Amino acid sequence: MQKETLSKNQKIILDYIEKVNEPIKAYSILHNVQKKGIKAPPQVYRALDKLVEIGKIHKIESKNAFVACKNSNCQISKATAFSICESCEEVSEISDHKLSKYLKTFQEKAGMKFNKYNLEFFGLCKKCSIK
Repeated sequence: MQKETLSKNQKIILDYIEKVNEPIKAYSILHNVQKKGIKAPPQVYRALDKLVEIGKIHKIESKNAFVACKNSNCQISKATAFSICESCEEVSEISDHKLSKYLKTFQEKAGMKFNKYNLEFFGLCKKCSIK
């Protein structure tokens, strides 16, 4: 992934998302960064779109929320997979070479070129399954 220069708003929003350490919705982000000069939803959404595009954050589609990318080897910002605990709602980015390789093959066999995909696997995390 190439180095991108972040705008002021992108830096503020990325810093906040990294600090929160859990999926967070756009309006919650706006509420928490307003004191830093970001006043309107379009400012947040533009920054979020760019941060997703360059792979700094990911969107959890089922929650309509965003998380910081925790995988330093993330190579494709438009291809992500997550495990989501149905009890505590913990979200983890799945970094699995075999899964990525399979999905690349799947794309080729399907005869369709996908622009992006976001897989979300639901179940119980280790902590919650012991309870």
